[in-house]
Amino acid sequence: MIWQWIGLAVFSFTLLPIRLAMAAGRVPARLRARLAPVRVHGWALLAVYAVAPLNAIPRLAGASPELSLALTAAAGIVAVAGCLVLGLARLATAEKGAP
Repeated sequence: MIWQWIGLAVFSFTLLPIRLAMAAGRVPARLRARLAPVRVHGWALLAVYAVAPLNAIPRLAGASPELSLALTAAAGIVAVAGCLVLGLARLATAEKGAP
């Protein structure tokens, strides 16, 4: 169980700041062309990142199986919503002719 906490902490300290910076619209100039809707990209990746804490923390804290299942289902819904938002943003960008 300690390895799960360590993994969650390392994942949060390394990838969460990058996602937050992207959601704020900050990205290196050389990546701006690849990540066309930068803020939307950041918010969608934050939604996908939300799966890890919503799934792991209740299990590691010893919550009831029903609560763990409910939060895992909520995490899945949030991840699917993030993927849909990112897909729609990329589709809209492709229709405008941007890469």
